[in-house]
Amino acid sequence: MRSASMPLAGGTGLEPGFRGVICASFGATGDTAGQHTGVQPRHDLHFEYATQETLSDLRSVLGRSHVGVRLVLAGPPADIRAAAAAAADCGLQQEEITLLSDETAPRVIYCGHCRATTKTVRPAGEEVQCQGCATTLATTDHFSRRMGAYLGYSAHAEEAS
Repeated sequence: MRSASMPLAGGTGLEPGFRGVICASFGATGDTAGQHTGVQPRHDLHFEYATQETLSDLRSVLGRSHVGVRLVLAGPPADIRAAAAAAADCGLQQEEITLLSDETAPRVIYCGHCRATTKTVRPAGEEVQCQGCATTLATTDHFSRRMGAYLGYSAHAEEAS
């Protein structure tokens, strides 16, 4: 987070030194409208996906806030976790971030073989074909905050050797 003496970047309408709750939602179902912030000022943002550009916009907003700001992230798990990683890069602590996950949204699987990502609605433990290298991946519940995805590995590696 930046100090109040740093220049304001334009475009978001957030006052420099904001000390309230920033509510960011992602996708069609990501909604923070029901999140009650009490007497704290509130600033709402909505993004379709957590892309480099939208995460840069979020970083810009967080850069104009003060210590004590809270962040509420709602939407698909991969998007809100990528946004939480961006917030951590800005200096927010885990205790300052609330995640409201839409567990019905597709999961992003990271292929450890070709480094491509594949979206799936299948639960952890099931297999999915990698969109990058066509390897059949076993999916796990292991989530990488840095990658913003769940780990996938070759489902039949033991059989090939």
